[in-house]
Amino acid sequence: MPDVSGDACDAADNQTTGGLYGSSQSPDRQRDRLTSGEIPVAVYGLGKMGLPLAAVYAETTGNVTGVDIDPAVVETITGGESHVIGEPGLAALVADQVDAGRLEATIDGSAAASAARIHVIIVPTLLDDENDPDLTTVESVVDDIAAGLAPGDLVIAESTLPPGTCRDVLEPHLASESGLATDEFGLAFCPERTSSGTALRDIRGQYPKVVGGVDPESTRAAAVVYDELSENDVHPVSDATTAEAVKVFEGIYRDVNIGLANELGLLADELDVSTREAMDTANDLPMCQLHDPGPGVGGHCIPYYPHFLLGRTEEPMAVTETARRVNHEMPSVVVDRLERELERVDTDITDASIVVLGVTYRPGVEETRASPALGVIDDLLERGADVAGVDPLVDPADYGARPVTIEGLSDEAFDAAVIVTPHEAFDRIDWGGLEPMVVVDGRDAVDLSETPHREYDLAGSSDGRPPRGSRDPDDGIERDGTDRDRTDHDGTERDGTEREPSEAVSASTDGGNDV
Repeated sequence: MPDVSGDACDAADNQTTGGLYGSSQSPDRQRDRLTSGEIPVAVYGLGKMGLPLAAVYAETTGNVTGVDIDPAVVETITGGESHVIGEPGLAALVADQVDAGRLEATIDGSAAASAARIHVIIVPTLLDDENDPDLTTVESVVDDIAAGLAPGDLVIAESTLPPGTCRDVLEPHLASESGLATDEFGLAFCPERTSSGTALRDIRGQYPKVVGGVDPESTRAAAVVYDELSENDVHPVSDATTAEAVKVFEGIYRDVNIGLANELGLLADELDVSTREAMDTANDLPMCQLHDPGPGVGGHCIPYYPHFLLGRTEEPMAVTETARRVNHEMPSVVVDRLERELERVDTDITDASIVVLGVTYRPGVEETRASPALGVIDDLLERGADVAGVDPLVDPADYGARPVTIEGLSDEAFDAAVIVTPHEAFDRIDWGGLEPMVVVDGRDAVDLSETPHREYDLAGSSDGRPPRGSRDPDDGIERDGTDRDRTDHDGTERDGTEREPSEAVSASTDGGNDV
């Protein structure tokens, strides 16, 4: 770590205002101390978002300790390497910062907290079995921070939190465990606005940085920090709860929009059109911003954030709840469509051999949390199918599917394939060389019209093909224009049976990518 010694005046300043919160130093002096390494930073959580954040903090401040509970992660970073895959520029940045002594890693959160004056929390907030936010990991980090919290310290939460958490949970917890009064330290919520694959770009300033403190001084101090980290504007809001709401609202907007896109997408069969083409064309108008339909959405954001408010407010939030249900059911809808297509070629799904292409929630990202592929695999297994899986980043066997390589596909004779996550590596698949099968394309990823396969495009294709391609006599449309397979709007088949729901999630305008 750099030499942070200064003259006697500076030393006195550091003793009375070791951090940024409540500092009487001039704004320029505060910025100098921050960027020269005189104010040590600890970043808690070195995952796919935490490590890029720690690395950018290191290149900006020069004095960062990253904390993670996984010894293997700490060992990798200590060796100057990145364990995060698919993040352009991150490996080189980590290597440079570690080599320069600006970034180190440890599993000892309490020790890191004792040395740091700025504490940044970026660990996941997941849901428990009842779909309630689980703050266990965040509170564990807060315990470590409290053990080393000193007057003038600033705590920054980048982890997404239910609105009110900083005010009602973190601030009293920090005060109680540290023995400090709430006006002796700062606490601000500054949500990460980062996407996998573009993390460094996003952190450095792709979007304005939202800052909201539990008091005005916390907001001011956090703004000083992010004005240095980000090349974009810093957007202070009224308080921490407002900043928390900003992040949750962003996720709910996307979930609701995708729920609508999925609902419209499923009309493609009945209307015998490509609803993808219709939605793409509707988006010519700037006031229309329909997202992409798909087999679901995954990751640690969009499937979870609606539950940060659902059931926790007196307002019923009917739109949010409906969208969550629609998205939750999408993997089962995909399997329903597959089963129907198999029946058209006289194949029972219970006797079928089916390969699922893509297990991660997003192309090129080694993350399976809430991936729609998991719901598809589980549903297929429940219906008795023999399920194989292909994914270049993870082992499908870990999720219940027999692993197959891309090259090994030609050695198999599958009855069907489901494209869930269109990894770039799948461009190597020689579809013309595979045994004829039913292919359900959930992402408009391939055009198999010149192959022997029977293709079904969920919601149709962007170039205008309806779900089953050409409108041939066996496309499921009766001569009077009705769809033989159409169901009533309540999800009940015409024989009165109810479709089984399943889990799904959708994502962003690029077809289901989470941030």
